[in-house]
Amino acid sequence: MKDFLHIVISVIIFCPILLFMIVYLIGRKVKIRGTHAFGAASDVTTFCLFFSVPLAIGVLWSVNVGVLLVMLALTMAMIFTYIDWRTKKEIEVKPLLKKIWRFQFLVLSTAYVVICVVGIIQSVIEYLQAV
Repeated sequence: MKDFLHIVISVIIFCPILLFMIVYLIGRKVKIRGTHAFGAASDVTTFCLFFSVPLAIGVLWSVNVGVLLVMLALTMAMIFTYIDWRTKKEIEVKPLLKKIWRFQFLVLSTAYVVICVVGIIQSVIEYLQAV
């Protein structure tokens, strides 16, 4: 059972799109509206992407960017908070946190896709050089 759980967690971390699809489909099966199911799936996947992106970069280029990613996330949160404060004068915490979290999903998802494409291209180039 421990090995099975380890395999499932590893697959989810290395393939967060799979987690997104599973959560979205479960949300749709329990009659959550499409936009809410999508939001729930993106929220869960964002947490996973915080581990996946630094891990993928570490595997491909042997660079540790975990601390840099956290600093980038905090900087983006400060920027969003400042913009929200300047435009509304009254900061509503829950919508602000939701906005920050969803933006992190967009940034991390884009980064993950770019990293995967670059990794595939890099592997193909290395293979062609070896042949």
